[in-house]
Amino acid sequence: MDFGLVLQTDPPASRVVSLMKRAERNGFRYGWTFDSAVLWQEPFVIYSQILAHTPRLHVGPMVTNPGTRTWEVTASTFATLNDMYGNRTVCGIGRGDSAMRVAGRRPNTLARLGEAIDVIRDLAEGREAEVDGEPVRIPWIRDGRLPVWMAAYGPKALALTGRKADGFILQLADPFLTEWMVKAVRQAAADAGRDPASVTVCVAAPAYVTADDSPAALAHARDQCRWFGGMVGNHVADLVARYGEHSGLVPEALTAYIKDRQGYDYSHHGRAGNPSTDFVPDEIVDRFCLLGPAEAHVDKLRHLKDLGVDQFAVYDMHDAKEAVIDAYGAEIIPALG
Repeated sequence: MDFGLVLQTDPPASRVVSLMKRAERNGFRYGWTFDSAVLWQEPFVIYSQILAHTPRLHVGPMVTNPGTRTWEVTASTFATLNDMYGNRTVCGIGRGDSAMRVAGRRPNTLARLGEAIDVIRDLAEGREAEVDGEPVRIPWIRDGRLPVWMAAYGPKALALTGRKADGFILQLADPFLTEWMVKAVRQAAADAGRDPASVTVCVAAPAYVTADDSPAALAHARDQCRWFGGMVGNHVADLVARYGEHSGLVPEALTAYIKDRQGYDYSHHGRAGNPSTDFVPDEIVDRFCLLGPAEAHVDKLRHLKDLGVDQFAVYDMHDAKEAVIDAYGAEIIPALG
């Protein structure tokens, strides 16, 4: 199993670079960041510094979207980094939640997302693609490589992932939901004539390593990670609006917890203490995240690995960033590597 670190690009950028260097020293192979131009600093500028200061780390957004940059600009940016640092980027992509909504736009349609996946990959790897009805090719690209991994929850998005994406990003670590969604992606891949095993599966969720499993330690860990249930709740609310609460198309194990949700304030997006997440119960935090002593993380990750998960990406947005990176390097990654 591979491991990734996920950060927000809060200033100073040097802090993001430092944490990514620390992660690589501890055995992490991927460095991911949020991509929301209004809320945080521009990630692609920071990727250049991360790549310059790490010999092996692969970097990319978790996730970008096809609406905030033109597709040829996105492809050229990835291709430039790959040319400079040796094909060490991954394009995580989705419809766009905070990036689009904070700028006053709606998330992209799945049709647009599916088209963008093909175009961005083709352009970044040096092939011709059609952009707004015109054939485009980036002539200076040689031997480019850009895996495109799609974030998804709902049935249509999971099907699109299986048909088109090189990888599947699932932003929660609940084993039941992981099994359900991985099966949906792999079935879609098989139906499209692809090898289902060729789709890389990345589960991303907060992790908080405690010294013990005392009630006080676990309560603090939950409070530091409760924001994640609110973030996931944005996507779940979209699914409920589209499919209904009891459609059978989306597991109620995913949708039931948002019944008391009262909206969302993006100014606290992805941050511990987010006041928009008081509707998230402890049970959801425990299911969606990895909390407790190192052995509890190892046990849950082994379960996820058995379900076909290839990478676990740690959302490191809490009061113990360095401690969690170091604990994973010392106790958890060696047990799962």
